[in-house]
Amino acid sequence: MRYADDETLFERLLDGDGEALRPLMERHGDALTLYVNGYVRDIDIAEDIMIEAFSRMLAKRPRLHAGGFKPYLYKTARNLALRHSRLRGRFMSMEDLRIEPEDGVRIEDDVLLDERSRALYRCLDRISPDYREALYLVYIEEMTYDEAGAIMRKTRKQVDNLVQRGKRAMRPLLAEEDVTYEVD
Repeated sequence: MRYADDETLFERLLDGDGEALRPLMERHGDALTLYVNGYVRDIDIAEDIMIEAFSRMLAKRPRLHAGGFKPYLYKTARNLALRHSRLRGRFMSMEDLRIEPEDGVRIEDDVLLDERSRALYRCLDRISPDYREALYLVYIEEMTYDEAGAIMRKTRKQVDNLVQRGKRAMRPLLAEEDVTYEVD
């Protein structure tokens, strides 16, 4: 079954169609939980924040333009995670955004990172948090600069600068890890 775009599903959900929640959760739930986990460093709390982000969107009932659902959801979750982090005094780490935790427990049985991806996450964890978040949203979550900017409360140009500086910071680290490909 082919599902509608996020905004259409969200409108259906607001109109009382409970079946519209499943595809939205399948599309965004796990990735959003991992993103939030980078802030809170507790997968259970991250999952709670992910659910709260969806709940807040339902309560606020925002009017979304085409392509606006994902950035709004991530911005909501980021704000909730930052609020939680301020209370707990923790900071984002890309190491926590890995699919496969150190103890070997997998979040999903069918998803494992190869060594190249693990090296990438190790390098991301060694750069500035702003660079790390911009690179993560643009390249891993495949958001536009405008979408990432809406989440990070930055202009498109600021996101572009963060991405460019992040890529420059990553080059020598990737070389140390013997990772030879480069993302443009």
